[in-house]
Amino acid sequence: MRLTRVYVATALAPDTEQLLPRGAADHLLKVLRLRPGAELTLFDGRGGEYTARLVDAERGAARVVVGAHLPIERESPLAVTLLQGLVRGERMDLIVQKATELGACAIVPLLTERSVVRLDSAQTAKRLAHWQAIAISACEQCGRNTLPQIGPLAELSRVDELALSGARLLLEPQGRQTLSGALSNHTEVAVLIGPEGGFSDAEVEAALDDDFVPCRLGPRVLRTETAPLAALAALQLLAGDFGR
Repeated sequence: MRLTRVYVATALAPDTEQLLPRGAADHLLKVLRLRPGAELTLFDGRGGEYTARLVDAERGAARVVVGAHLPIERESPLAVTLLQGLVRGERMDLIVQKATELGACAIVPLLTERSVVRLDSAQTAKRLAHWQAIAISACEQCGRNTLPQIGPLAELSRVDELALSGARLLLEPQGRQTLSGALSNHTEVAVLIGPEGGFSDAEVEAALDDDFVPCRLGPRVLRTETAPLAALAALQLLAGDFGR
């Protein structure tokens, strides 16, 4: 039986006791109705995972004893940075969740000319924290022990300041290149995807000036929430991640 996985932000160590975060405790005790003695898996994002056992579940608190560290990683051999044009609420949530499951190592929301969503500094901080929580939940579900980096919110015109490495791919329905041809032997890749209205002509030209290669993803035009997931799945297949 698969064990319940819980992310803990503080560093874990074998043979110690750990009080779980309130949200995780509520889920374990109120939703899953676990009782002392239940076995868990913990991870702290610093590499690997830990066995653990619930030892105390009183007054809504969940205390565990941390067991052995297991050097298990489920990361892809291809490091993908998703540069996603900012889209509306639930669509962006879905992209973050599924991109995490599909192995993206970083997700950078982009402000573009046609982005419907506009955020001030307070809203930006709140949304980034919200997306990070979604990514954490996705890691708990899919077995990843390394959290993807979420953010910072960036302007498309300043993408080159992100110090990207490897291949740079711009998804365009009329792109001259296929994903397999553009990926070549790279182990790192940045994938640039527009918002609901796509990129303006000026933005496409700017991306080309920043060495992004326009790539097509089949003969159909995909929605902004479909394109990154299809691209990630295709890239992981090409990189051999799905064959392990």
